[in-house]
Parts: sequence; structure tokens; C-alpha cells
Amino acid sequence: MPKNFKQQTIAIDTPFGRKDPYGSISMPIYHTAAYEFETAADMTDAFTGRVLAPDYSRVMNPTVTYLEDKVKTLTEAKNVFAFNSGMSAISNVLLAVSSAGKNIVTSRHLFGNSFSLINKTLKRFGVEAHICDLTNLEAVEQAVDNNTCCIFLEIVTNPQMEVADLKALSAIAHRHHIPLIADTTMIPFTKFSAKELGMDVEVVSSTKYISGGATSLGGLVMDYGTFPEVNRVIRYEMLFNVGGYMTPHAAYMQSLGLETLDARYRVQSQNAYWLANKIESLGCINVNSLALDSHPFHEMAKTQFGDTYGAMFTIDLASEEACSDFINRLQLIRRATNLFDNKTLAIHPYSTIFGNFSPKEKAEMDVLPTTVRLSIGLEDVEDIFNDITQALDI
Repeated sequence: MPKNFKQQTIAIDTPFGRKDPYGSISMPIYHTAAYEFETAADMTDAFTGRVLAPDYSRVMNPTVTYLEDKVKTLTEAKNVFAFNSGMSAISNVLLAVSSAGKNIVTSRHLFGNSFSLINKTLKRFGVEAHICDLTNLEAVEQAVDNNTCCIFLEIVTNPQMEVADLKALSAIAHRHHIPLIADTTMIPFTKFSAKELGMDVEVVSSTKYISGGATSLGGLVMDYGTFPEVNRVIRYEMLFNVGGYMTPHAAYMQSLGLETLDARYRVQSQNAYWLANKIESLGCINVNSLALDSHPFHEMAKTQFGDTYGAMFTIDLASEEACSDFINRLQLIRRATNLFDNKTLAIHPYSTIFGNFSPKEKAEMDVLPTTVRLSIGLEDVEDIFNDITQALDI
């Protein structure tokens, strides 16, 4: 499609790979496992990768490919792969770049399952974690060695709300000839250029903003082509051998979700901005939000992602019991996990997402018993605010 089209137009009007015989303007759901070929040679070409054509829906499906093509155009990635969850996307990427004896340089400020994947699951297969403060560039330089296979981080950590200097980390990674791999779930990829910020591989839980109100599970890997072996391993090993490919129905739902992403995000992020500042103005609640001018990572976030700060923030209360009481008193906001649903959600990360970590581990990860995480939805912002204040009894 023409290069001068804006992102919202691309999200809606990316053409199909092949014209639909019935003229459908929405990509049909190809609920099929196998595909028929005209000749034996055609079949061989598809199975050996000489042509990109679906051969079996465990590794390629037209509905999923359409979602991948949309994301590829929106992000200018060289390759896009859709998986059945965000964790599947992260797992497949890290499996693609690591091997026994290698190490991953990362932070303690990771989503609980990402931290566990690196520090427990991959460790059982001989991959080590080099943990450091990714906002301390000298510490990162010291953590990288000849066996490091990548630097991995979240662009906004959950729930700590830390933002590292991506261009500086990219420079370190590239001096050592390793990729910078970043989980960008917290800010929609339509709001910044991962490539310009120096990311080599971007991973996203598409369950979040993209799915359109938590309609489906999914994960995306955007490979920017700077390390060709990433594409080769994912395409010809991970998809074939691990089996984490996205389902066609999820891809259909998420293609539709992409069409409304911009409109939904504008409301959610504006709601979160207004709420964070309004709650802080009360003067009695500690708010951890990048939207606040006073936040230590506000300027770094603004420099990297523009004037947008996501749709999540946290508040800290007097005690764990106070957090529990607050959550129990909520009347509109849902007591639920997930992020960036159409509905506003509240959760106590310490006892849920990080519940299987020891108190010592949680302290080292800066996951506090006094923190409540709020994912802001599309409801009227004053209704959300009134629910928060009545639950706080202020």
C-alpha cells in the first residue's frame, strides 16, 4: 500500500496477501489445519521455505499472516511472528538467541513470569542470568561478557515504572555484537519507533492493547533484521519444533483490535494521565506514574515515547491490609489481572502476580506489599475517580 498512508489507515486497510474470492472486506478466519497443493513441486517449495505459502497451520495460516503483515507495515519490522501469548513470544525469542553456556543480561525489574523464565526455566538448560541495574550503564558494561547472547528488558517495568535509556543500551549491545531485545507491551508500538530507539527485536503481549478489550490471547515478535539468525531460528526451528503459533481465531480478533487501537489508546492514556495527576493532587496518596512531571523517569519516557505515558500506574497505601481493604471496596473497578482491557482493573501484585516469590525475592525486585496496580480503561474518567476515592474513604 502507499507509503504516505498514516498508521490508522494502515491498521484498517492493509491489503490481503491474496484477493478473497467472495470479496470479503474482513480477512476470513481460516479454521483449517492443512492446505492442498496443485503439484508435488509446489508442496516441496512450501515445506522447504523456498516460497512463503501455508503448508500447515502450526507454522503458517493466512489469517495469522494477515495480522503479521499489518504489524510489519505499522512497525517497519523486517519480520513479524505471531504467537499464542506474550510469554510464548518472549520464550521463543530467548530460546532462539540462547544456548547452554550463554547468559542473558537483564534486570530484577521484570514481569514475574519473565523473571522466572530467565532465572529458573532457562537456567535448567544451562543459560545464566546476569542481573544488573539497567539504568546504570557502567553496571551493564560490566555485566556483558563474551558469553552474553542478548540484553533483555521491559521499556516500562511492571509494576516499578522504571525506564532505561534504550539508545545507550543498544550502543552497548552492538559494541558486543549482541541484540537488544525489549518487551514494549506497556506503550503501543504505534506511538514510537523501536527501530530508531535501537531495538533489534521487539516483543509484545498483544493480549493487552492490541486485542481490543481482552478478546484473545496473543504475542508478537518484531524482528528488525539486524541479526538475521533470529529470523532463521524462529522461522525454521521455533515455529516447527516448539508449536507456539497464534491461532487463526485470535489473529482475526487482534486484526480487528488493531483497527480501534488508536482510538482506544487515546482515551485510556488520557484517562490515566488525568487520574494520576488528580489523585496526586489529593496530597495523601503516593502515585507512581510516568505521567507525573515529578516522576524520576518522566523525562526519559517523554524523550523516547513522546507525550504519552501508557494506561497503567500504581498507588501505594499504608499497608498490605490497606491494599486488600481498598480492593475489596471497589464498586466499578474490576478485581482482575491483565492490562489495558476496556474495563479498569485493580490488582495487588505482591500477593498475586509475584505471589510465588519469597519475601526476600520480592524485596530485591522492588515489588512492595503496599502497592496496588491500576490498569485504566474506557469508562468515564470521573466515575473511575469517584470509585477510587470512595474505596480509599477520602
